[in-house]
Amino acid sequence: MASHPPSLRSHGLLYLNILLCSFFCISVTHSMSDPFPAIFNFGDSLSDTGNLKRINVSSVLRLVNRFPYGETSFNYPTGRFSDGRVIIDFVVEAFGYPYLPPYLACPDDTDFQSGVNFAVGGATAINTAFFTDRNISLFVNNSLFDQLQWFETLKPSLCDTEQDCNEYLSESLFVLGEVGGNDYNLPLIQGVSLEKVLQFVPKVIETISSAAKVLIGHGAKKMVVPNLIPLGCSALYLTLFSRPNETDFDPLNGCLKRYNDMVMYHNKLLKEAVKQLQMEHPQVQFVYNDWYGSSIRLYNSPRSFGFLNTFRACCGGKGPYNFNPNIWCSAPGFNLCSDPSEYIDWDGIHLTEAAYHQIANGVIYGSYSMPSLFSLIEV
Repeated sequence: MASHPPSLRSHGLLYLNILLCSFFCISVTHSMSDPFPAIFNFGDSLSDTGNLKRINVSSVLRLVNRFPYGETSFNYPTGRFSDGRVIIDFVVEAFGYPYLPPYLACPDDTDFQSGVNFAVGGATAINTAFFTDRNISLFVNNSLFDQLQWFETLKPSLCDTEQDCNEYLSESLFVLGEVGGNDYNLPLIQGVSLEKVLQFVPKVIETISSAAKVLIGHGAKKMVVPNLIPLGCSALYLTLFSRPNETDFDPLNGCLKRYNDMVMYHNKLLKEAVKQLQMEHPQVQFVYNDWYGSSIRLYNSPRSFGFLNTFRACCGGKGPYNFNPNIWCSAPGFNLCSDPSEYIDWDGIHLTEAAYHQIANGVIYGSYSMPSLFSLIEV
């Protein structure tokens, strides 16, 4: 797929450096007619709405704090790894809720009773010690376990009595993921073989399943579990792992087949785990979100969804896919496309708002949720 010549916007563009708290940390009261008393989200950079922005990290992920991140919908960097909104934003919009406030971006006295986002860019599913013990460097010292601890710390401020908590949490919506991508990304980009990384998959799934059980133990009865998007279609993977072998590429879409096979293996085990959880906890409503299925159709038929650039990153450091591990989006010397809505890939590993919107439409209104998301509010 041919890409338009990139153009660099003027860095003299002025935008307000608005504090996240003033944007997100607003107490919102919902009526009894609202679908859920609250929405709680856990995950990584695909759903982070500003937590990493408040963590002092030295990795490339800090670049999310700079222009052009957030340019499309917010006109300034909100901490989202995109030019605008991400999938969880479209989900809460569909249910009539404001954007979820990031847990770390708000003062201690913020009222989180209508929901909060615990997702952190760079987070892993498996406990971080698993990776450090194997000499695998992390972008950030945060895992799904850490996010569960945040929830447990916050819980006493959300409800007073055990009965209040049971009623409140049983009707709230818990979104557990997408998470697990960094458990594979990090070792792969540090030279761990694909065969070795495949051995991590069952442990990632076990971790996600265990997290679901912890939340159920706290009273959760409505839970959405998204799977992974096709990593083998990203500019990062295509740049770092492509080989001059045509059999490496999926003839249907041009993605790297063996890396998408890894993702599909993860997704297969995750779907089986959700089925097992449903059998063990019949009182809980589970919804399996097929982010992969909703995503891969964009690569299979990009122009059908308005995309003119399938694999080239909108924002990056030049090269065949506009991705350079030494020049990430917003770093000195980066290159920026003129219209992100024509691109699927935003910065090499994350997607544009336009792509997230299409994926979200598939899981909210299409056939990529099993059962439908709206089944959670049917009476």
